[in-house]
Amino acid sequence: MTLRHFKIFVAVCDKMNMTSAAKSLFMSQSAVSQAIAELEKYYGVRLFERLSKKLYLTQAGEKLLSYACHIISIHTEIESDMKLLHKNSFVRIGASVTIGTYILPKLISTFKEKNNQSHIEVFENNTQIIESMILHDQIDMGIVEGELTSSDIISKPLMDDELVLICGKAHSFAKRSIIEPTALEKEEFIIREKGSGTRKTFEDIMTANQIKWKGTWTCNNADTIKMAVIENLGISVISRLAVLNEIRAGLLYEIPIKNIQFKRQFKIIYHKNKYLTETINELIELCMRKYS
Repeated sequence: MTLRHFKIFVAVCDKMNMTSAAKSLFMSQSAVSQAIAELEKYYGVRLFERLSKKLYLTQAGEKLLSYACHIISIHTEIESDMKLLHKNSFVRIGASVTIGTYILPKLISTFKEKNNQSHIEVFENNTQIIESMILHDQIDMGIVEGELTSSDIISKPLMDDELVLICGKAHSFAKRSIIEPTALEKEEFIIREKGSGTRKTFEDIMTANQIKWKGTWTCNNADTIKMAVIENLGISVISRLAVLNEIRAGLLYEIPIKNIQFKRQFKIIYHKNKYLTETINELIELCMRKYS
């Protein structure tokens, strides 16, 4: 039986007259009568007694009326909640560490200024984990800097970024305007963990230029790297976005490497089969307008 049948049945119960119920529903009397007959045939019970051209609810009719009212009420609640969710949508977004720290806070703040009823949930991790979360539908979209491995992921370029070599003010490199690539082979590197886009870019460029390197400290956030470098415990290659304040304050030094640059690209990613809600599309469009 359909919701239409139950709505017609409730209307007849309310009016206790087929003609009046038909008028209230903007239907023909024959259509109303047919719907009631279909209900009675389907359940195998009589819902109304027809006595002297008047209708009277049977015991079965009273029981069905209780169910029908409940079904209609639940349907109305579903409609209301689903429309509210469409209007005030929920978005789960994943971001790799650099983006989550230096890009996403301002971006989400700008988005919520115009979409203050939308709920945004953010997950910060390395590119490898963010990709896995998208593949398992644990997040709706991501913004990452690392390379992707799955062909099921759609990737849209967002903005360019560059990693820079940094050292502390007590390090010998701090006094240099540029260094030779071979000088890096004698140094101890403080680096991001495996799966990080920053780590992958660093490794790829070092390998492409046939530069050997030694890692002595591995960590999963930029703050630890910066503090360790400031304390002259090693050098690092990290996003320029992450060290602008420390360089300006004279706590860290950015040192160019002759003929070598660590360039990469931030990108928006989502599953190729993902249904993009209006809110997700608005967030993607904001990203593209602001940074592309």
